Amino acid sequence: MPKTIIVTGGSGQLGQSLRGLVGSEVGCQYLFPSREQLDLTDSVSIDAFFEEKTFDIIINCAAHTAVDQAESEPELADQVNHLAVKKLAKIASSRQVRFIHISTDYVFNGENFKPYIESDKVAPQGVYGLSKLRGEQVVQSLMPNNALIIRTSWVYSAFGNNFVKTMLKLASQRDELNVIYDQVGTPTYAADLAQAIIQIAQSDGFNNNTFKTELYHYSNEGVCSWYDFAITIFELSGVSCQVLPIETKDYPTPAKRPHYSVLNKAKIKQAYGIQISYWKEALQRCLQALEDNHS
Repeated sequence: MPKTIIVTGGSGQLGQSLRGLVGSEVGCQYLFPSREQLDLTDSVSIDAFFEEKTFDIIINCAAHTAVDQAESEPELADQVNHLAVKKLAKIASSRQVRFIHISTDYVFNGENFKPYIESDKVAPQGVYGLSKLRGEQVVQSLMPNNALIIRTSWVYSAFGNNFVKTMLKLASQRDELNVIYDQVGTPTYAADLAQAIIQIAQSDGFNNNTFKTELYHYSNEGVCSWYDFAITIFELSGVSCQVLPIETKDYPTPAKRPHYSVLNKAKIKQAYGIQISYWKEALQRCLQALEDNHS
C-alpha cells in the first residue's frame, strides 16, 4: 500500500519545491491541501481535515515568515508558528504517524563565532523567532519520539517572494543598491532542502523503527553576507548593478536579525547520508530554473 504524506504550506517556497519533486515518487502519495481545505489559523479546520484522512507522515512547511510583520502581528505569528504546530503534533502523536517540522536560524541570537550546532543555546530576538522556538518546543514535548525538527536559513527559490527575486527585480529598476554586509549566514535553495526532506521521509531509519525526536540543521554549504549574496546573484545572472555595502544600523527594520547564523550540518549529513551543495552552485541552479520559467 502506498505511503501517504500530507504537506502543509504547499503554496510556499518549500511546499512548491516539494511539489515539483514528488511527481515521480514510487510508493508514495503526497497530498498538498490548499488553505481552503486546511486553514492553520482555525483549529476546527485542522481537526476536520485530518479526521477524514489516513496518512503516514505529516511534513509541516507552513509558517508565518514575514519577520518584520510578525512584530505587529504577534498573535497571528504565534497561531501559525506555535499553536497550529501544537495541533499538528497532537494529531501525529495520537495517530502514531511521523512528523517533520521546519524551523529557523532565528531561534538563535546571532552572537556565536562558529556555526551553530543543534544543542547550542537558543535566544530568539524577535516575535518570529520566538514563535518558531515555541513550535519546536511543543513538538518535542508532545512527541518525544518519531518527529524531526529541521532548522534552516535564508530560504529562496524560483517561487514566491525571496531575496534572489527581489534583487533581480530591483536591479532591473535601479543602477545601484545598498545591501547589508554585517549579517552573515548561508542561503538555502528550497529545492535542495525539499530533496533532503524526501530522502529522509523515504529512509528506513525514519520509517521502520521508533526513533527519538531530534533537531537537525540544514542549509547549503558555505558562508556569506547578504552583500556577498547580492553580488553573486548579479554576477551569475550577468546583471549590471552596483552593490554598496551598508551596516545593519543603516537599514533599520522592525525586527532585529541575527548578525551570525551559520548552521553546522554535520548531524543531518551523518544521520541520513545527505549530500549538500555549496551555496553558489545551488544559486546557479535556481537562476537557471527562473530563466526556464520565463522562457
